[in-house]
Amino acid sequence: MADITIDKACCKGCDICLSICPKKIFVRSKKRNDYGTNMPEAVNRDACLFCGMCERLCPDGAISVRKTEEEKEK
Repeated sequence: MADITIDKACCKGCDICLSICPKKIFVRSKKRNDYGTNMPEAVNRDACLFCGMCERLCPDGAISVRKTEEEKEK
């Protein structure tokens, strides 16, 4: 399972992560950030390929993807 964090102070709700993820891990949540936009939420983290596209293409650097200890052992 991937450890995916989204920094709510940085995320502006651009939805790039929703469209770029090949496994469609991100969905729009009901949680709002300081900008008043609905933030993305990472669901189905087990499907993460660790491609890092969401992390690299986030214009605000709001996404961090790390392997859990369990994944590192595989």
